[in-house]
Amino acid sequence: MGPDRSNEPTQDGASSGEPAGGGSEVSSGTLLVAAPELIEPTFARTVVYLIEHNESGSLGVVLNRPSESAVHGVLPRWHDLAAKPKAVFVGGPVNQSAALCLGVVKAGMDASGIRGLQPVTDRVVLVDLDSDVDMMDELLDGVRVFAGYSGWGMGQLDDELERKDWITCGSLHTDVLVPARVDLWGRVLRRQGLPTALLATHPVDVSLN
Repeated sequence: MGPDRSNEPTQDGASSGEPAGGGSEVSSGTLLVAAPELIEPTFARTVVYLIEHNESGSLGVVLNRPSESAVHGVLPRWHDLAAKPKAVFVGGPVNQSAALCLGVVKAGMDASGIRGLQPVTDRVVLVDLDSDVDMMDELLDGVRVFAGYSGWGMGQLDDELERKDWITCGSLHTDVLVPARVDLWGRVLRRQGLPTALLATHPVDVSLN
């Protein structure tokens, strides 16, 4: 994973009514689900939400790695709007001293052109943490704050996909705010058709199988 994605991401929209970022094409909103064979500790059993993907590289955040740091301890203004468990999540190994925030727009709300919100898909937005929290509370169902991100330089993600390190899946807006107690890795795999769904039964330690 290349720590060379330091520029601010830009996003493409996604059509509503179906999982975003699905199909064979990787795009904003695609989920990268770690293959069972990917046992490297940083990304084992992770689900990465892609915020940006283009010819220059890719940027995303891990959705299922909560840290022990509470949002109120680092960004107290955002505590009330943060989804449970109201922890800062570890978005990836790159630039962990910086915070990044995703939010889910309320149903029927159009985030286009709203200051402080940058659409990723139809309901998921990148949130400017300097924004007015009271205004965001009227627009968003909730937010998730991440420390750091996962970044790939030009061609890196394509190489990892070719090695089958990742399974690409479409995302639902609800994936962004799933509570930590939920096995998001297994949930996303079970949403897929056979035989991919069977991977959700893969044991953490294959020696136990």
